[in-house]
Amino acid sequence: MSETDRAWIEVSRGNLIHNMKELQRLSGDRCALMPAVKANAYGHGDVLTARILQDAGTDHFCTASADEAVRLRKAGISGEILILGYTSPDVFWKLTRYGLTQTVVDSAFAREISRYCMRSGDGTKIRVHVGVDTGMHRLGIPYGRIGLIEEIWNLEGLEVTGVFSHLCVSDGASDAEEKYTREQIRRFRDVLKHLHAKGIDGFRAHIQGSYGILNYPEYSFDLARPGIALYGCLSSKNDRVKADADLRPVLSLKARIASVKKLAAGESAGYGLTYTAGADRRIAVVTAGYADGIPRSLSNCGTVLVRGRKVPVIGRICMDQLTLDVTEAPGAAAGDEVVFIGCSRRGPGVSCDAALTAEDMAQTAGTITNEILSRLGARLKRIETE
Repeated sequence: MSETDRAWIEVSRGNLIHNMKELQRLSGDRCALMPAVKANAYGHGDVLTARILQDAGTDHFCTASADEAVRLRKAGISGEILILGYTSPDVFWKLTRYGLTQTVVDSAFAREISRYCMRSGDGTKIRVHVGVDTGMHRLGIPYGRIGLIEEIWNLEGLEVTGVFSHLCVSDGASDAEEKYTREQIRRFRDVLKHLHAKGIDGFRAHIQGSYGILNYPEYSFDLARPGIALYGCLSSKNDRVKADADLRPVLSLKARIASVKKLAAGESAGYGLTYTAGADRRIAVVTAGYADGIPRSLSNCGTVLVRGRKVPVIGRICMDQLTLDVTEAPGAAAGDEVVFIGCSRRGPGVSCDAALTAEDMAQTAGTITNEILSRLGARLKRIETE
């Protein structure tokens, strides 16, 4: 069975490496990139993506969970893997067995890690990055509780290799959002200054994600954690960034036409008969649905590409299939490629007659690109391309 017989994802190695170099340029030579490969690398395939990046020289990665990190280790991904979220004490053993780095989500959690290490009785140490809450009010020790932050270095069993925070409105363009972001960075720097003044060093600092890099490239720390930008996207189609960055989409999402038939004027199609033809139409059934990550909210309003032409989604999107009106795509036939994200061509010898982006799909679905990509189904084959 072909990898492209039903529905699949193509991942461009060249575009991924290009984006990495662009973000490295903006971050500066003294800053190392720590790509976010959580949520199956934003739908791109975590192992595939991490291998490409590792082969290109990346030594740091971050995931959301221990299981995501272990999956990478078992696939041969070396270097540092930081778990950005909470890990249950019941599976702390995974941190040591697989050489993972854990986020200190608060001071009580740090003490829990320390107790685990002490109970082992064999000198077990767990590498950690200390999360600092500079204003997002999610994970991390509040920046103003500097004493609690400082105490982490005194806990037995913890090897502190990093300190980080998270910017919450760095994607915003308003004066208030810029002011808040710069205040977060100031708070983070104050924490770092305090620690250094106390003789505490030997750790890497990081606060910038994709929009922190793109909108505040004048700041530079030891690490930066690009996510959506690494994959050549912005979260929303209307987002504007300050940096001049040439980001190229890494992912294409495609499927096949299974059948083409006629729908007479006045006839309806699909569950609930939500689409009724106003005139004679040609319709096509496509081998992808919401179980593959196509948002059901695109029913009767989505757009895809067939033979280099934009055609509408009609009727309700099903779990495994959806229907198109291909009247305006002459010659559309069973077996034809359908492009949800990426380029489509009308014939050989043309690189791209029409293109749709993940931002286009997200805008129509009323969400952000991050959600569209990270919810792409596990049964979709991920294929590496040039």
